[in-house]
Amino acid sequence: MKRLITTIALCLGAPALAQDTDLSGKIAVELNSAETREGNCMLTFTITNGTKAEASQVIYETVLFNTDGQVDRLTLFDFGALPPARPRVRQFVVPQLACETLGRVLFNGANTCTGEGLDAAVCDKGLLPSSRLEIEVLG
Repeated sequence: MKRLITTIALCLGAPALAQDTDLSGKIAVELNSAETREGNCMLTFTITNGTKAEASQVIYETVLFNTDGQVDRLTLFDFGALPPARPRVRQFVVPQLACETLGRVLFNGANTCTGEGLDAAVCDKGLLPSSRLEIEVLG
């Protein structure tokens, strides 16, 4: 039955089911939605810390590219504290940007990755970026 559901999801263009992805030792970041509000772009991400340690603070240096592939801006997205094995939703408002002009999001690297027992390298080496939208997400 699980295989049938996964097959149907893939045929419909839906992402694979979360339980089918092994997040052990990884940080999974998914761009879930993008909505233009009053000339600003609100980006909504789901993020899951797949390590066994709590991350007390995770901040990514993020590059936003327009649909022509040109860098629009470099910014920091502070995902805050991330408990192990529990998804979190974070929203960021990017001023003076229409989401329709956003073509790509690049997590350029971890600016901060701290937590007791957390290997700071996991925020870079273990990053699993994805997107539910036509906006490409890389890391």
